[in-house]
Amino acid sequence: MFNVVLYQPEIPPNTGNIIRLCANTGCLLHLVEPLGFDLNDKKLRRAGLDYHEWADVKIHPDLATACGSGGSVYAISTRGSRLYTDAHFNPGDTLVFGPETRGLPGHYLASVERDQILRIPMLSHSRSLNLSNAVAVVVYEGLRQNRFADGS
Repeated sequence: MFNVVLYQPEIPPNTGNIIRLCANTGCLLHLVEPLGFDLNDKKLRRAGLDYHEWADVKIHPDLATACGSGGSVYAISTRGSRLYTDAHFNPGDTLVFGPETRGLPGHYLASVERDQILRIPMLSHSRSLNLSNAVAVVVYEGLRQNRFADGS
């Protein structure tokens, strides 16, 4: 369905939850090195339960390689001015998320068209959502827009 890209993820349970999400939605998961954990980490495995075998996970050395799958590329950032609900997602699009403690780097955001940088609305005093929650919110909006094409 969609390509989910995690740039330098740091927290194993978040990535485990996202593996489970991708396994259940048909999304491909792309992890950009360096990772903040080992893929055999117990916490990652526990959060992903037994879904690891059902998820398609690829490891990439950089964002350019991870985002080269075709379709539109959307960066999800608290620095975006466009709401994620205002984008029109198509199968094959790429959704890029930054690491938990610092988000996507400024140099990457500068290389993305302004209307391709999306944000999830929050209260003004909030810093960010949990990464796995943010991925789920955007993926399910894309699925909703496509009438849950592969789901029931």
